[in-house]
Amino acid sequence: MAAEAAGSGGGSPSSARRRLRIISGHLRGSGRNALSPSPCKAQGGPAGPAAGSIPKKRQELLKWNGWGYNDSKFIFNKKGQAEFTGKRYRLGGMVLPTFKEWIEKTFGASLEHKTTSRASLNVNDVPPSIVNEEFLQDLRATNISYSQDAEDRVFRAHGHCLHEIFVLREGMFKRIPDIVVWPVCHEDVVKIVELACKHNLCIIPFGGGTSVSSALECPEEEKRTIISLDTSQMNRILWIDEKNLTACVEAGIVGQDLEKQLGESGFCTGHEPDSMEFSSLGGWVATRASGMKKNIYGNIEDLVIHIKMVTPRGIVEKNCQVPRMSTGPDIHHFIMGSEGTLGVVTEVTIKIRPLPEYQKYGSVVFPNFERGVACLREVAKQRCAPASIRLVDNAQFQFGHALKPQVASIFTSFLDGLKKFYITKFKGFDPNILCVATLLFEGDREKVLQHEKQVYDIATKFGGLAAGEDNGQRGYMLTFVIAYIRDLGLDYYVIGESFETSVPWDRVLDLCRNVKERIVRECKEKGVQFAPFSTCRVTQTYDAGACVYFYFAFNYRGISDPIHVYEEIERAAREEILANGGSLSHHHGVGKLRKRWMKESISDVGLGMLRSVKEYVDPNNIFGNKNLL
Repeated sequence: MAAEAAGSGGGSPSSARRRLRIISGHLRGSGRNALSPSPCKAQGGPAGPAAGSIPKKRQELLKWNGWGYNDSKFIFNKKGQAEFTGKRYRLGGMVLPTFKEWIEKTFGASLEHKTTSRASLNVNDVPPSIVNEEFLQDLRATNISYSQDAEDRVFRAHGHCLHEIFVLREGMFKRIPDIVVWPVCHEDVVKIVELACKHNLCIIPFGGGTSVSSALECPEEEKRTIISLDTSQMNRILWIDEKNLTACVEAGIVGQDLEKQLGESGFCTGHEPDSMEFSSLGGWVATRASGMKKNIYGNIEDLVIHIKMVTPRGIVEKNCQVPRMSTGPDIHHFIMGSEGTLGVVTEVTIKIRPLPEYQKYGSVVFPNFERGVACLREVAKQRCAPASIRLVDNAQFQFGHALKPQVASIFTSFLDGLKKFYITKFKGFDPNILCVATLLFEGDREKVLQHEKQVYDIATKFGGLAAGEDNGQRGYMLTFVIAYIRDLGLDYYVIGESFETSVPWDRVLDLCRNVKERIVRECKEKGVQFAPFSTCRVTQTYDAGACVYFYFAFNYRGISDPIHVYEEIERAAREEILANGGSLSHHHGVGKLRKRWMKESISDVGLGMLRSVKEYVDPNNIFGNKNLL
C-alpha cells in the first residue's frame, strides 16, 4: 500500500518536478543551498549521516540501565561525600558537601543500606530475535543497515520511565524489538515501511529514547516481528534558507547537534527541552514538545513550517512551505502528538533565528510560593516574560541548594553568607518558606537590559528580591544534570519520577497544594515508612495558564513491590491533577502510561476522530506501539 501511494503527498511526481523547475528558476542565487529532487542528498554530498554526538551503537557512550552518558553520574566518594563525575557538565568533578546530609534527612536513607543491581547486561536474559527470513532477504537488498544484536535491541526497547529503568536493573523486558534498522534518508524509510506492509510486520519508531510515557515499550502481546526504526542516522540539515529564516532538517537529529550545526551558520531554533542533549527533532514533533525558552521561540507547534511523514498509506506533506494555510483542519496537527502511531516523520522544516547577541541570567527570591506565582501571572499578563522564567517551591529550592558545589574561595563563601543574612535576617524571609525564580534573557543587549528592568520592577511589587546571575545560571545548568540523580537514588532504596501538567492561572496554587498533599496522603496509606519528597515548579507561562512540573520520590525500604506502589501513587496524583482542572500532559505526551485518561481528556467523540485517522492511515496497524488509543 505504501508503494502505491509513495508519490501522493503533494501531487504526482511529474507535476512536482514541473513546479520545481519553475521555482528553481525564480530562486537561483537565493540563500537556500539545496533545491533538488535527487534522493538522499544533503548539503555537501551524497547520503550518509553527519557526525553526530550520539553514536549508532548507543552503548559506546550511554548507560544501558540509567540516564545519560556512561562517564557522568552522581556518586559518593571514599570520604562519603557526594560528587558528580565526568567533564561534560559544569558540575563535573565537583564535591557537593551538603548533598549526603540532605538525602539522609529528606528520605531517611543511609549509605549503609545499598541496593544491588546488575552490573552489565546478560544477553542470555534477552528474548530471542524472531525475524522472517524472506523479510531479511528483502531488507538486505535495500542495503539499509540493520542489527539483531541483543544490546542494540535492548537499548531501543525502552524509554526512561521509572518502571523501565527498574526492570533493566532487576530483570528484563518480556518483549523487545526483534531487529533494529538504521535508515539514512527519507527514501530508506519509504522502503522499510513498504517491506513492513508487504510482510505484515510491526514498526516502532525510535528517535532519542528519552520518552517518559512508556511510548517505546513493545506490547507484550505483539506476535509479529517488531522493527525498531532508529532515525538517528538521519541527522543532517538539508538546507538553510537565510531569506525566509527556515531550515529543512532530517528528523533524527538530536537537539544538541541541531543547535551546534545551526550555530555554525549563525542561527538557532531556541528549542531547548530538558532532554535536548539526547532527544530528537522527530520526537519533539511526535510528542508536541516544549522547550525551556518557549517564551521567545515558541513550542514545537510554533516552530514547524512543514513536515514530511511516511505512513502505510503513503507520504503525508503539504504542497508548499508557507507560514499559514486555510485549507481545512491542519494536517500537521494530526502528525504532531501522534507518538509513532501513524508513521515516521522524516523531514521537518522549522523556523530559525539569528543567534542572540546577548544572554543574561538572573534570579529572584520571593517570601513565599504564592507571591512568586502572582509575579509570574503579572509577567504573563504584561507579556514581558524573558526567554525562560521558572519558579521553584521551597522544597525544590532546598534540593537545589543541596546540589551546590563546595566553595573554593573564602571570599565567595563570605559573600554567600552575607546574601543569606540579608535575605533571612534583614528582610525577614523564612528559609523554610521562601521560593526562587530563575530567569534567562536573550536578544539585543539594549533590549535585554530594558526587559530585565521591567521584570525586576514587577518582581519588586510582589516582594521579590534580586538574587544574582550565578543562581540563575546554576539553576538553568541543573536542569541537565538533575535527571542523573534518580540513578543514585535507586542505589540507596529511593525511587523517584517527574510528571507535569498545564493549568489555568486561577487553579495553579490549588493544584500544586492539592497534588502534593495527595501524594503525602497516598504514601501513608500505601505503607511507605518514610515521608515522601513532593515538590513542584512553574516552568512555562502563557496568557491563560502555566505548566507545572512535579518531582516525587520516596524511600522504599520495607516495601516488597515498590514499583507497583509508586504507580498507584502516581495514578492518584494524576487523578488529582485532572480533578483540579489540569491537563493530562503539557509536553511529555500520553504513550501507554496515561492513555487510560484520553477519553476523559478529549471526549469520546474526539477519541473516535483519532481512531478514524489511525484506521485510514494504518489499517493493518503496522505502527502498532499502542500509544494514545
